[in-house]
Amino acid sequence: MWRLLFVLLSLAVQISRVGAEAPPFDPQTSARRIELPEGFRASLFVGEPDLVKPIAMTTDERGRLWVVESHSYPNWLPAGKRGHDRILIFEDKKGSGHFDSCKVFWDQGTNLSGIAVGFGGVWLCATPNLLFVPMKPGEDKPSGAPQVLLDGWSLQAKHNVFNALTWGPDGWLYGCNGILSHSQVGKPGAPKDKRTELDCGVWRYHPVKETFELVASGTTNPWGLDFDDYGEMFITNCVIKHLFHVIPGAHYIRMFGRDLNPNCFGLMPSCADHIHWGGGNWTSSRGGQGKHDGPGGGHAHVGAMVYLGDNWPDSFRNHIFMCNLHGNRVNRDVLERHGSGYIAHHGKDFLLAHDTWFRGISLMYGPDGGVFVSDWHDTGECHDYDRVEPCGRIYKVTYGKPAVVAPNLSERSDRELVRLQTHKNDWWVRQSRRLLQERASAGKLDPAVRADLRKMFDDEKDVPRKLRALWALHVIGALEEKTLLEMLHSPHEAIRGWAIRLLVEHKRISEDTAKRFAELARKDRSMSARLALASALQRLPHDQRWAIAEGLSGHAEDATDDNLPSMLWYGIEPLVPDDAQRSAKLLAQCKISSVRQAIARRIAAAE
Repeated sequence: MWRLLFVLLSLAVQISRVGAEAPPFDPQTSARRIELPEGFRASLFVGEPDLVKPIAMTTDERGRLWVVESHSYPNWLPAGKRGHDRILIFEDKKGSGHFDSCKVFWDQGTNLSGIAVGFGGVWLCATPNLLFVPMKPGEDKPSGAPQVLLDGWSLQAKHNVFNALTWGPDGWLYGCNGILSHSQVGKPGAPKDKRTELDCGVWRYHPVKETFELVASGTTNPWGLDFDDYGEMFITNCVIKHLFHVIPGAHYIRMFGRDLNPNCFGLMPSCADHIHWGGGNWTSSRGGQGKHDGPGGGHAHVGAMVYLGDNWPDSFRNHIFMCNLHGNRVNRDVLERHGSGYIAHHGKDFLLAHDTWFRGISLMYGPDGGVFVSDWHDTGECHDYDRVEPCGRIYKVTYGKPAVVAPNLSERSDRELVRLQTHKNDWWVRQSRRLLQERASAGKLDPAVRADLRKMFDDEKDVPRKLRALWALHVIGALEEKTLLEMLHSPHEAIRGWAIRLLVEHKRISEDTAKRFAELARKDRSMSARLALASALQRLPHDQRWAIAEGLSGHAEDATDDNLPSMLWYGIEPLVPDDAQRSAKLLAQCKISSVRQAIARRIAAAE
């Protein structure tokens, strides 16, 4: 009956398209039309009628694909009203590139736009709420009613709703937020003064501590978030430039409106040295043709994947990929370290759909290193605002023939999960790390894990693998202040930077740590390590910031860096009205002109 209804509905869609756009290709034909670099192939993993309106997806520790069908969009439902958004679980046990089983996990969702799996359940963006749906191990169904962990996201966000749930290397759950979603987020029933104000930017939530934080603000409608081999975060964005290296505490440029802090006195730029359209106003790139084709097809980007799998050639590793809606393709940017951060250069576009209905939403690699690419499949500028067609596809992009894998990491021992931290495919690393964190939080972790991870950290020569051991030690609660202080002496700037980040996670440091930070601020030769210190300032009490800020302000070579002057100022800004005398002294000593100007301006405004 369902397939008959689908055929009739599809026929009605095609009739309605006569004289307007051409009707959609069938899913298999769309897959065959995809153009990829030599050696790659795209297969149809799933398409309508088995899947429609795929707004978000993720994988679990068994390598299964969890997909959210958004039947609420484009007319979001009022808070509390029961919806029909679905969560589907797809599995490909044979490694054929096409699913061989599908289960409906839940079919009563409302306004769903993001998904993550872990800690005994499913995490969902469900405007205005962040939901947790519990489930029992081995059972692919809810074991209880959805729990509202946070509320306050705006229902006026339209297509700017919060999204992109992603587990970070530090054990937090990260997500994006759009510019129209001016929200007051907090626990249900919390008063306004206990809520966090945010619009566009990045936030995070700790699954054990139940803590919510704004990570960085700005951009427009970010819809895609991922981490590179060094744990650095990147988000993709629509309208203005497409890519941002996310530094905790940063305030980035935005399409319109004012930043939440009126005393920023300047917002930080994108890390991209290019745009994906041929110049002029972004509106001219609608359709992605003509002069806009070569640069990348248009201004609208969705999804983010830093490829760290083991199926594609190594030449693609640590490149970031994103779906370009106007251009009906997948763009690729090449990340290069520059100063304290990165520059993203335009790489050759990776995937050309040759299908005007292609509306890529997200992309991610799985346990075999192959990549899932979801396709909302619609018309309009980025999608149809008035109606949503009964379409949806997910493609699997592989190089050659990947090995067939059937992981079930929940059955692995703790020490086996530790050994997987050195796997080339970061899918295995991330899933194993999350399971170690879950077991540690439940008090069920093998005591030998701590020593195993510390030995891995000490013995590994490869910095990304040392970082994996460091992050795993952190998420299981095995990093003490003494150990992190020792890591501040590491010859590797990434290790020092992450030690700084983790030392300030609780927003208070000991006097020994404060003194060491102040020393590093004066003497550390790495711009990246100094950026970690500048970022850390905002997490510290005012009295612990001064000496660190004074040390950082003495580096004249940082004046032209893309990040350090702004991040230093954001950390100093609230200090100025507190102590005008010390601020004036800092003004006289500071060797970074833009920071001097900001201090003077803030002093004048405070008088």
